Amino acid sequence: MNFDEIIERVGTHSAKWDQMEPLYGVSPKDGISMWVADMDFRPPAGVQRAVEKMAEHGVYGYFGGDQDYKGAIQWWMDNRHGWTVDAKAIMTTHGLVNGTGMCVDTYTNPGDGVVLFTPVYHAFARTIRAARREVVECPLVIEDGIYKMDFDAYDAQMTGNEKMVILCSPHNPGGRVWTLEELKSVAAFAKRHDLILVSDEIHHDLVMPGNKHHVMAVAAPDIMDRLVMMTATTKTFNIAGSHTGNVIIPDDTLRAKFSARMMALGISGNSFGLEMTTAAYSPEGAEWVDALVEYLDGNRRLLDEALNAIPGVTSMPMESTYLAWVDFSGTGMDQSEYKKRIEQDARIAANHGETFGKGGETFMRFNFATPRARVAEAAERLKAAFGDLQ
Repeated sequence: MNFDEIIERVGTHSAKWDQMEPLYGVSPKDGISMWVADMDFRPPAGVQRAVEKMAEHGVYGYFGGDQDYKGAIQWWMDNRHGWTVDAKAIMTTHGLVNGTGMCVDTYTNPGDGVVLFTPVYHAFARTIRAARREVVECPLVIEDGIYKMDFDAYDAQMTGNEKMVILCSPHNPGGRVWTLEELKSVAAFAKRHDLILVSDEIHHDLVMPGNKHHVMAVAAPDIMDRLVMMTATTKTFNIAGSHTGNVIIPDDTLRAKFSARMMALGISGNSFGLEMTTAAYSPEGAEWVDALVEYLDGNRRLLDEALNAIPGVTSMPMESTYLAWVDFSGTGMDQSEYKKRIEQDARIAANHGETFGKGGETFMRFNFATPRARVAEAAERLKAAFGDLQ
């Protein structure tokens, strides 16, 4: 659990490090990559051992017999989230962006509306539009510095063309852990407008101390006939390259439709991802995650202190994830100016807020899941880049 170790990722086909210069003009030679949501840490040793065992065996055939894999998922959800999962409800996709696309493909038709509470994870809108569905943006509102939902406004927006709502829980990029009452309100909204509710809970293990994540399936058990749960080990354990996620569908009818689409498209599990997931969802994995969250919380406090010390800059109070959501509107600068200071002066690659939809236009998203020395360096660079405002 040496999260302070600097691991060289440049030249390893790392999207995070090898693509930041083409995308942001920041060279990995002297730049800091703080954009795409993967971590610069190795996973638990048990995950590495699982991969080494496969390599030692040396035969990479089709995966068969998923009892241990599904059992590990059941154990984790029960022990970490108080959620009892039926093994037959678990469907495995090639990551949760694929899972999102599969849900859109299965439960909606071209031209249908899919509701998003924006700003939100940008891959949702990209996937929906690529499938020739309509993105219906329901803007979040900022109250007391954090995102809240305005269901009176959302109810007024609905036209009847909407068939699905996708919830990001915990929220990316705002870092909100939705309260039990808020989750019940989302469920009621889905029922009022006869929407399939897809709850993407990929960040549900990365919750900062003092906060409590509630699984939608537990928060609102009366909506099982329209609920699709999405979970994965990939964000929790930094194994996104395994492209393995779970779409967990309690309702038999909904699950049969999803299963049929998977069969039609020939989708089956990646043996490496299945073995890594089985190893990760374990007592050893749980111990590793607890240490990780404590470390991330330290990084969060370090970066927030630096950002909030810059006049006109506000880092939204974060309850989960490892992604700081930072508002530059108070500086009075336009996008080109503060992006120049971040990318050219500080030499930091961070996500542009407008890509997350309405409400994100004045924000930048910074990934601080990296060794603390690098976060400290980024903090100093940002203070220097905006030093004239002090």
